[in-house]
Amino acid sequence: MLHCVWRSTSPFSAPGRFLKLLPHHHQRPSSPALFFLTSFFSCQPTMSGTKRKASSATAGKDHRAKQQKLAPVKQEKKEKVGGWLQSLVQQQRSEKKDVKFNKKRLRFLSDTEKIKQGSEGVLYWMLRDQRVQDNWALIHAQRLAVKENLPLHVCFCLVVPKSELSTLRHYSFMLKGLEEVAKECEQLNVQFHLLHGAPGKVLPGFVSDHSFGAVVTDFSPIREPLQWLEDVKKKLSKDIPFIQVDAHNIVPCWVASPKQEYSARTIRGKITNLLPEFLTDFPLVDAHPHTATRTAKGVDWDKTLASLDVDRNVKEPEWAKPGTKAGMDMLESFIDVRLKLFGSQRNDPNAPALSQLSPWLRFGQISAQRVAWQVQRNGKNASQSVPAFIEELVVRRELTDNFCFYNKKYDSVEGAYEWAQKTLKDHAKDQRPYLYTREQLEKAKTHDKLWNAAQYQMVTEGKMHGFLRMYWAKKILEWTSSPEEALSIALYLNDRYELDGQDPNGFVGKNRFILTYLIKYAFVFSHTLTHSAAFWSRRLYVVYLRHPRPGLGGESRIREDPLHELQRLPSEV
Repeated sequence: MLHCVWRSTSPFSAPGRFLKLLPHHHQRPSSPALFFLTSFFSCQPTMSGTKRKASSATAGKDHRAKQQKLAPVKQEKKEKVGGWLQSLVQQQRSEKKDVKFNKKRLRFLSDTEKIKQGSEGVLYWMLRDQRVQDNWALIHAQRLAVKENLPLHVCFCLVVPKSELSTLRHYSFMLKGLEEVAKECEQLNVQFHLLHGAPGKVLPGFVSDHSFGAVVTDFSPIREPLQWLEDVKKKLSKDIPFIQVDAHNIVPCWVASPKQEYSARTIRGKITNLLPEFLTDFPLVDAHPHTATRTAKGVDWDKTLASLDVDRNVKEPEWAKPGTKAGMDMLESFIDVRLKLFGSQRNDPNAPALSQLSPWLRFGQISAQRVAWQVQRNGKNASQSVPAFIEELVVRRELTDNFCFYNKKYDSVEGAYEWAQKTLKDHAKDQRPYLYTREQLEKAKTHDKLWNAAQYQMVTEGKMHGFLRMYWAKKILEWTSSPEEALSIALYLNDRYELDGQDPNGFVGKNRFILTYLIKYAFVFSHTLTHSAAFWSRRLYVVYLRHPRPGLGGESRIREDPLHELQRLPSEV
């Protein structure tokens, strides 16, 4: 039996001690509480009182010896120059300009495949993969343009739905990343166009006006982008090749499996068998040799952001700086510092063991393939963590694309397996000791201080530790009147506040695949049920222990049940 236990000697580093500081009705916490939310956490072994005293008594004697032992480590860190990863990657790309493009990564959405004579350029319609380098869709578009001696253009269609989910947090992160893309395109003699409006309305006319000979786009399994593709396809001239490239998954979604997979267990072998073919380095997107006669209009990015009709109460978090450069810096710090902890401590919310890369991966500002490639080659000092990280990054992340692509009801209870729907239906009328409204949950006004703390961090910082996310989701199911209401509230909170929300990839359950927790693995049960013989029935993997134990500030603990099939749960990387 595995237990999630928070231990610390710091007064503000452990969630249990922070919980005592967090007001019950979600008032703004004092600075110590804020310190807890904005700091990395340290995890130290629990000591008995006797051992702690003995440790304190000998601390002075051992101080000098410890300093001597630590000295070489400090010296080694000083010798490391920041930014080494980006320099290394740039060198790798330059050396591999001739890397072949695997045509299995693309599929034609049009009947024609040949570019007509007299065309004036090739267009890459950027959707989900918002970066220049390490982007197979842009790589293919450039090679197509070079082959046909044509200029290369990139466009992005800015769509802002009138919705509670349209927030400054998401659109600021996206636009600032796109600003970096536009600057890099300019340096490479590639025209970047920012279009305003639904793709089906603005893109076909834009293609026609510029006489583009082909349109290349990337891949997303979410309902809205798939509909955009259909809208564009209907209005695009039939003699223009329309090509989709899966630049987000390491193994293209339609290659990994032709059907919805039941779990990571069933897709793991299919993906791992294909990794030698698809997990390669990238060639360089180089300066384009053909200059466009029609240049793109300049974009006032600050003015564009200021003009958006979004909820500005959901502000940008300070910890995540947008753009590919910032994402690569975060990857570098992960490889240098946190990767060695990932294998053993990734489920400990107190340990700084996660990569923190989810926002950049969600917006396509860095490539998961680049992350996997560098971790495998530069993570030699963390050999025990690398397989666990690759499992999360590749198998479980790409399982979520599979689920959304082949299950059109991915965000509905109806999209669950029949046994899961039956389980939820059977227990829909179970007595709930607590019922909360969406507003109460959003403002963290529950009786559960641990849940409130996790929710508060999500609201203020746009993230939540993955192990707590399982607890967070299950409690929403327990505290609402129906599975449908629980799923609706959970998706709303996740997609509104999580920086990597509104996406299927979900490192640590931070996206639409929260559906997994609520209808695939969660189980509604009442206080009476937990003390009955039916307690262990069906697929109950995350178990809530109601009895307070030391180590979590007197709050109930979470444990991983021995039957908990971890390979089926998307986890944060």
